[in-house]
Parts: sequence; C-alpha cells; structure tokens
Amino acid sequence: MTSALLTDFYSLTMAQGYWKNGMNRRAVFEMFFRRQPFDGGFSVFAGLQTLLEDLGGLSFSAEDIEYLRGLNLFEPPFLDYLGDFRFTGSLWAMDEGTVIFPQEPLVRIDGGLIECQIIEGMLLNTINFQSLIATKTARIWLASEKGSIMEFGLRRAQGPDGAMSASRAAFIGGAAGTSNVLAGKTYGIPVMGTMAHSWIMAHPSEEEAFRAYARIYPDNTIFLIDTYDTLKSGAPNAIKVGRELYARGKNFGVRLDSGDIHYLSVEVRRLLDEAGLPDAFIAVSNDLDESIIRTLTDAGAPIKSWGVGTQMVTGGREASFTGVYKLAARDDGAGGLIPAIKFSDNPDKTTNPGVKQVWRIKDTRGMAVADVLSLDGDPAGPDGIEGGKRYAFWHPAADYRHFYHEITGTVEPLLRLKLDRGRLTGPHPSLEEIRSRVRRGLESFDQSYQRILNPHIYKVSITEQLRRLKLELIKNYLGDL
Repeated sequence: MTSALLTDFYSLTMAQGYWKNGMNRRAVFEMFFRRQPFDGGFSVFAGLQTLLEDLGGLSFSAEDIEYLRGLNLFEPPFLDYLGDFRFTGSLWAMDEGTVIFPQEPLVRIDGGLIECQIIEGMLLNTINFQSLIATKTARIWLASEKGSIMEFGLRRAQGPDGAMSASRAAFIGGAAGTSNVLAGKTYGIPVMGTMAHSWIMAHPSEEEAFRAYARIYPDNTIFLIDTYDTLKSGAPNAIKVGRELYARGKNFGVRLDSGDIHYLSVEVRRLLDEAGLPDAFIAVSNDLDESIIRTLTDAGAPIKSWGVGTQMVTGGREASFTGVYKLAARDDGAGGLIPAIKFSDNPDKTTNPGVKQVWRIKDTRGMAVADVLSLDGDPAGPDGIEGGKRYAFWHPAADYRHFYHEITGTVEPLLRLKLDRGRLTGPHPSLEEIRSRVRRGLESFDQSYQRILNPHIYKVSITEQLRRLKLELIKNYLGDL
C-alpha cells in the first residue's frame, strides 16, 4: 500500500474545501513539461509503471488519519471520508519509454476533483524524477555511440528511494546494468561491478591482488589499474596476470578511474596490443557525463564500456524535470465538461485548454515529423487527417507561428487508456520492453534532434480548432479584467 500522505499539504486543504462545498465533481487534469532538460532535443517518458502501481494501492492508513487529526485543521467527517479513500479515476498516458517533447500531455487524469488533486504531488514526483534520469542516460548512451553503459550511482544518489528509482530509469534510458544489487533483484536489471581500490590496497601487492581476483572470478575479470601508477604498475601487472588467463582460454578487461582518460586509454591499448592481448578491453569511469564521453568517442578513444555514477543518477547539472500538472477541464453540471485554461503574462505558461490527445505524424520512411495536440473529438485523428492533404499546425503558444504539412505517412495517437475507473486495462510491459521502446523511438527521429549540443527543435503544434478555443478563452479572460 502507498500512503496518500505522499502529497503536498495544499492538496489536502483544497480537498477539504471541495468536499465541504460539494465540489467533488468530475475534472480532467493533464501532466506535461515546459522545457527540455540539459538543453537537449528530446526527453524520455519514465516512471509510469511505478505510478500505476502506487495508485492501485493508494490509501490513508489509520495512523495517517490520526496524524491529520492531530493537525487540528480537518473536520472529523472529512477525515472519515479520507479513511475510505481509493483512487477510482481513469488515466491515459503515453507508453512508458516514449520519446517526448515540451507542452504535450504525458498523463491525463479523469476523475473526481478531490482524487485528482490528492495525487498531484505523487504523480509529479514519480514521473519527473524518472523521466529526468532516463533522459540523462539516453543522452549518455548516444554519446557513447550506443556502447555499453554501466550505472554506478548508488553511493551518490539522493537517498535509498532515489537510488532505486534512478537505477530503474537508467536501465530504461539505455544502461546495460547497475551496481545496485537491490535494484537488480527488484527490477530484474543485470548487476555489474568487479573491484574497488580497497581490494588492491588490502593485498601485499598489486600483482597479488590481481592474481587473487582472477583466480576467484576467471570469467568476469576487470582489473582496476590506477591505484598506484597506471602505466608503470597497473597495466604491466594486469598484462602479466592477464596472460595467465589467456593461457586458460579466458579474456579480461582493465578499468581506468582517474587521470587523462583519453591519453591513458590510448597508451594502455598500445601496451595490451604489444603484449599480444588484442581482445583485452578497456572500461572507464571517473565522474563521466555525456559531454566528456562524446569528446572521448569523437577522439577515437579505444574504450569498450563506460561506468557512470553521479552524473547519471542525479541528473548532473539539471536538478529537476520541469513537469507540471494543470486542470484542463471541469464538470459543467449537465454531464459535460467545460475547458479550463491557466492564463499568464508569459505565453509559454498559458496552458492549452480542454481534454486533449497527442498525435505523432510520420513520413513515408517512418520518421517523425511533428507532434500535434488536438481536442478530444477534434478531426485531427487518423480518420480526420487524410493522406495527400495539406494542413496548418500552430505553435502551442497560439501565436502567429505555424507550418504547413502534407500528410504522406502515418498518424499515431500517443495517449492510451491505462487505468479505467481505477482498474488496469492490461499487464505491465517488462523493463526490457520499455528500454527497447526508447531505442526504437530514437531511431524514428533525425539525428539532428539527438545532438548533445545545439540540437534541432522538434515541432510540437496544436490544431486550428484547439487554437481557436485557446484564443477565445484568452479573449474572454481579458474582457473580464
């Protein structure tokens, strides 16, 4: 069970207000994000299964209710209501692992106003963090030229919960495995890791440390060669013990964890090749991020695998994902919905009103051209956008910017029903399936959107019908001032 106390306090004060004023009617909220993290060209949607599982067991325990009672702010009948609280709304979302862009709804909640409000904090906490880490990892994976990435971030993650969520999200984003053993058990992620400097320092000599490890783990030997001197001690001792492994038909690797990684990897590669060990491989770590890795790959550094910790599991220089959760429509009292809009002096913060769907338009090669937001029931669906026809799609800020596009390929709806009145609509995909979806998704986007520096901006647009509604609501709002 998940405690429904995992919410912001204002969600509960508002919930009591809605309850007391008889306002617990149908509402639709949408979660979207405002800008790409890391100045990147794409993000990865992650955390959906965690969210669905938490919603399925969401409740206020007896201890939770007593805690709230002790705050002397909530009325006893409202606390009785919370004691029976369960999430019974419906949830639409993009498939986990979808490549995503700003302004488009990732999750849509349709339910009672109170339950929609109470889940806000938990929803944003779950989706924002895991999407941030999955996106960071995907960038690192691309920078490595789709190489082998090892997630080594347990010791630097933001607490145990952060470590577990980060390991899950990093695997989705492209990591081959994790050093976090609990995450390996919980999520079925391959666990990786060999030795630390303490192993070598605990033995009388570096050579003896290497030989002892090779004797115990002959099929999984990676020597850490920078404890004393990489080129004068570590590499020669690794070669000496490595030859003994080679004689037994075993391969090995070496790991660099400090110093000039490019220079050292080139020199170590030369020493290994001169020793007749061309299959021995080089792994590196040492506070790596996508920029460093891209520099190394561009320089042709002979590196096979990359261990990334802090920069992967914390988001590095990007502290958070900019996801927000806004009311999109509310009950009109007659069985329908009234579109809702948040107006702002900043056009980028003025929301797109109404219940919406997101459509991904692709060309005849299967390459993504644009994502289009439409109102639910708008003819911007597969049956309404006809092949060979030319359409105008508008900037989400509803300003003058727009483009014309002739539909020659497919149009795919991205929001799918995941919870129907509190019940799952199907089984969860495996973590490997989600990870594969990220890779397939990236293949459908031009390389210009995937650049680490100065990526091309992917078009996210709104239909003419949605634009007209938005402008009408803005005009009405301004007219009331």
